[in-house]
Amino acid sequence: MDPTTLSATEQSDTIAGGTLSAAELMQATLERIAVTNGSVNAIVSLRDPDDLITEARAADRAPRKGWLHGIPIAIKDLANAKGLPTSKGSPLFAGQIAAEDDLMVSRLKEQGALVIGKTNTPEFGLGSHTFNPVHGPTRNPYDLTKSAGGSSGGAGAALAARMLSVADGSDMMGSLRNPAAWNNVYGLRPTWGAVPSEPTGDIFMHQLSTLGPMARTPLDLARLLDTMAGPDSRQPHGLTPDAAAPQVKERGPRLRLGWLGDWGGALPFEPGLLDLSERALHQFGDMGHEVHPLGPPFDAEAMWESWITLRSFSVAAGLHEHFLEPKERDYLKPAARWEVERGIAMSAMELHAASMVRSDWFRRTTPLFEEVDVLVLPSAQCWPFDLSLTHPTEIAGVQMDTYHRWMQVVIPASLIGLPVVNLPIGFGENGLPAGLQIIAGRGGEGRLLQFANEWHQATDWPNRRPPEFTALVE
Repeated sequence: MDPTTLSATEQSDTIAGGTLSAAELMQATLERIAVTNGSVNAIVSLRDPDDLITEARAADRAPRKGWLHGIPIAIKDLANAKGLPTSKGSPLFAGQIAAEDDLMVSRLKEQGALVIGKTNTPEFGLGSHTFNPVHGPTRNPYDLTKSAGGSSGGAGAALAARMLSVADGSDMMGSLRNPAAWNNVYGLRPTWGAVPSEPTGDIFMHQLSTLGPMARTPLDLARLLDTMAGPDSRQPHGLTPDAAAPQVKERGPRLRLGWLGDWGGALPFEPGLLDLSERALHQFGDMGHEVHPLGPPFDAEAMWESWITLRSFSVAAGLHEHFLEPKERDYLKPAARWEVERGIAMSAMELHAASMVRSDWFRRTTPLFEEVDVLVLPSAQCWPFDLSLTHPTEIAGVQMDTYHRWMQVVIPASLIGLPVVNLPIGFGENGLPAGLQIIAGRGGEGRLLQFANEWHQATDWPNRRPPEFTALVE
């Protein structure tokens, strides 16, 4: 048995039962990384293997901390893990060592996780294509010439390639969904406020980005969410979500699924994606759920303008100090400079108008979730694209007017902080994977995870079609 092919729950149970040691799992993990990571480049800043084996042996001798006891994990390189570099993909931070763990990382360690390194991310997490001048690009395990998505692209690729069984990520504009779809795994963006960020800087105004889990099974997704979630007394907006893992059952209530498709023609898609999505919808119907095609419930362009205004404001708040220093500004990639320039030029009333549109969209979802139980959209508007591209410039003949317009399909959930899970739904004729977003109302993680688990029991795409590892060896 290769323990790296097990789910995190299976790894946890076998370690608890004494049939697998943390040291054996660590050794197998390091061997898998040695074989695959040179081609995929998903894990960066890997710790010394001898130190990791020593740490795993210590875990075998120690009392069991929690369900992650002895399980290797790598932290997305936007978050701090004590003793490891946090580059954020930027030369500005390359080599800087974190003095402390972020709150999320400390919660993982409290459950016994062993941090082995970091997972790669785009510079400052901007753009759903994982490449940066510090660590280079992360390649898609299903086709090494293609992007792994982002900004949690390193996490998604590491899961697909069996270098990790669970991974953390973060999501402002699809970063837990797009890479999950492109790597044939699960990713969950929680209700905003369910998983706290760091209690630093402004803790009131910016409600677009959130931390969340990725995994190869919905049960692992739920258990990692339970570990990450829960309020922090130093922050004002925290939620106390219901425990997710107990709600993961093989069969739950039949759901009414609202299919939004291409949003009434507003969203272009590359050929094959909507066809694959609709095949999955037919399978949902075969499982006993009701699929209801919906017209566009809100003006797509108004939503887009609201989003890019609030996003630029948020990005500028985080990066403007670097932008104002000429020597540091030169290190910012064009997308980062574009965001900051827009953000610092905005007036208060422009931000108010954008938030009014956001508020109107949230109010519109109240009757919408009375008509249906969840909303359904594709997780991406294009297939994994060529690794050498910075970003797609057109989709199905439609020109993309910004570096991130091609990700527009993810903003209905992001703009108003709704929970959404990516379901892997199979492969196109090009051999590349795709996914669907299943979106619930606030606090609906349990419903999403229960549905995802029923889908997983029926399809199990991550195990049914893993990458061909022989293709990963250079």
